[in-house]
Amino acid sequence: MSTTCAHLREATDRVPEPSRVDGCEDCLAAGERAWAHLRMCTECGHVGCCDSSPHRHATAHFHQTSHPVVRSFEPGESWTWCYVDEQLRP
Repeated sequence: MSTTCAHLREATDRVPEPSRVDGCEDCLAAGERAWAHLRMCTECGHVGCCDSSPHRHATAHFHQTSHPVVRSFEPGESWTWCYVDEQLRP
């Protein structure tokens, strides 16, 4: 990655309130706990499960809302990912 996309640059200082702190918002609403890892939308704070999880709620949230950037919601991780430009910022 030679240059960071505009979406990642714009998301740098965004720290929304997470929709849930105890797991994937959508899995918990369905009474499930089958997620692998969690991602948080930098636009609205939606916490969803990753693409290694059965329901891929973080990606589904992007497709529903067009919010382009997620941040890892795992302890000790700080990377961000842009769905639109398919770029990672470690």
